[in-house]
Amino acid sequence: MSYIAVIGAGSWGTTLASLLSKKGFDVVLWAREKEIADSINTKKENTLYLPGIPLHENLFCTNNLLESVKKARFIVNVVPTQFIRNVFNQIKDKINKETIIVSASKGIEKKTLRTPSQILEEIFNKNVYVLSGPSFAIEVAKEKPTAVTLSGIDKKERLLLQEIFSTNYFRVYEHDDPIGSEIGGAIKNVIAIASGICDALELGNNARAALITRGLQEIMRLGKKMGAKEITFSGLSGIGDLFLTCTSRLSRNYTVGFRLGKGESIREISESMRSVAEGVETSQSAIELAGKLNIEMPITEQIYKVIYEGKNPEEATHDLMNRALKPEFY
Repeated sequence: MSYIAVIGAGSWGTTLASLLSKKGFDVVLWAREKEIADSINTKKENTLYLPGIPLHENLFCTNNLLESVKKARFIVNVVPTQFIRNVFNQIKDKINKETIIVSASKGIEKKTLRTPSQILEEIFNKNVYVLSGPSFAIEVAKEKPTAVTLSGIDKKERLLLQEIFSTNYFRVYEHDDPIGSEIGGAIKNVIAIASGICDALELGNNARAALITRGLQEIMRLGKKMGAKEITFSGLSGIGDLFLTCTSRLSRNYTVGFRLGKGESIREISESMRSVAEGVETSQSAIELAGKLNIEMPITEQIYKVIYEGKNPEEATHDLMNRALKPEFY
């Protein structure tokens, strides 16, 4: 079967690599940490990011980046957004021109304000596909029913990738709006931080429903300015991913928000978490994008101020509720 390289051995990368191995594909997973590679190869378990979850016996992991991609027909990026450029610049001249690249990372790069697929397209000068949607790694790893979207430009390659990733518990739809999928996947993490704060402050169900709904408006506002299709945000990579991340303590971003709402500093929270909560960095990038594109993102702005300026979450809530009155849609 086709050789697939999965780059990034966090919980999501490990889950996708094991899923593809179970389907009979020849899969190599790249881990930055040698101890993760050793754990997967000897114990068939990622003891750091997916403890207690057995991985497919044929899954092989390496911490040699060049070795992992030299025969790859498909490459799946699962590297945290702020590290994608550094990792993939090391292999930009080492992959076959026919290799198909799929990105499963969520976020917006600081300074350049590019999404993961845009970073990879710049590096490799080719179209990149996006896998996104409401999908906690631990639930997919336990083979619980999940549905996601695979989006990209070329219909034929989308259909091929749809078949590659689909299983009887991991249903993959296909769509032609990668930028919309990525904006939904990036900004929902910022709104999830707000949702965690909302619950920590015990503001109630009404408040959380309003927050999710108005957060979706911010996602749509930004996405449409970047060329996304409005219908994308009513789908799995839009409202689906937003709802999941804003309503569960399995979400790292929701957890960050909850702890912020209980009075912890962002430094304390970050130092205690092994996995990256993408919403922290994304809030900064999103505010810069909003300024550049001249759009309002009030929830995102308040989350940025809480994280980077030390604003009190209760004060941020007050300021959101007391903004100038407006039409609902503008």
